Amino acid sequence: MTITGVFRAVITFAVLVLLHFTLRPLLGWRAPIDFLLLAVLTAAVRVRPAGAVLIGFTVGMVADSLSPDTLGAGALAMIFVAYLASWLKAVFFADSLPLNAMFFFAGKWLFDIVYFIAEHRLSGIDLVQQLVLWSPLSAAATALAGVLFLIVTRPFLEPVPG
Repeated sequence: MTITGVFRAVITFAVLVLLHFTLRPLLGWRAPIDFLLLAVLTAAVRVRPAGAVLIGFTVGMVADSLSPDTLGAGALAMIFVAYLASWLKAVFFADSLPLNAMFFFAGKWLFDIVYFIAEHRLSGIDLVQQLVLWSPLSAAATALAGVLFLIVTRPFLEPVPG
């Protein structure tokens, strides 16, 4: 990857993190769009699994620092999803929007499963309702936002022919 490609990836990552902490709280949805996970997934597919784990751990710990009751649950989930995203994208690389939508959907749903089980706040029917109803809705909203973000940023992220 060239310096220009790295710079573009960092700008994209920063925009998604900015959206997570500015736009997401304004929406206030029960099934929110997870721009932070989109940032980790878009970064994880561009690096090797060890780099993806480092990115997932760092972002997860920063996000967890805002809610000290569940410190570590987000980092664990981000590490798991980032590692799998990096490994799967290396094996099954394709640049189609439907595949990316499924990739974002599965990543968000898997993140929620690991996160809600690891945090131990919900149990019983509340946990089942979260994982079967609200998490897939949040994953669908995140996948839609991710695909729209890819459509908008595709000209910016594509390498310039030399």
